[in-house]
Amino acid sequence: MDLAVQIEGVLFYRAAPMKIRELAAFFEISEEEVFAALKTLAERLLNGATRLVLSDTDAVLTTSQELGETIEKLRKDDLKRDIGKAGAETLAIILYRGPLSRAQIDRIRGVNSAFILRNLLIRGLIERRDNPKDQRAFLYATTPELYAHLGITKREELPEFQGTMDALDAYEEEQKTADATQDENIFSTTDTV
Repeated sequence: MDLAVQIEGVLFYRAAPMKIRELAAFFEISEEEVFAALKTLAERLLNGATRLVLSDTDAVLTTSQELGETIEKLRKDDLKRDIGKAGAETLAIILYRGPLSRAQIDRIRGVNSAFILRNLLIRGLIERRDNPKDQRAFLYATTPELYAHLGITKREELPEFQGTMDALDAYEEEQKTADATQDENIFSTTDTV
């Protein structure tokens, strides 16, 4: 498959800026080859709904500027809708446990949270921050506007805060134990094979 198409797929999946060096490492090619493929991709996208935005260090897919009114109408429609059970669940996880990476949120929920996080970001309920421990991922945290909407000034004022934190700690400890047991079982069965 064409490299430009593969890069487009990766950028579409990530739905966030990616470093050129990350793309080069992922595809095991030089940064020059990535830039050449990105140039091809940018030219191909000129007449479509998406565009490639490229800086010296990053690449990201965005919607075409010509679709601004359409996207704004869709965004307003999204904001009118209820966030739903999945949105409330994700928001609660971030409220009580945040800031968290998407991988951490996915692990707690047991499902992919990308769409839900996007929805909460659009509504201004959460914000995306740089992750000081991993520059390839972001952290998701609640916004001051959400606290104001909930009538609190800090998360410790959330209902049953300490009990919920204790339950989350216990759950995470159970998960670590279960993962360790599973790893142990995998290694013990491979040793006997």
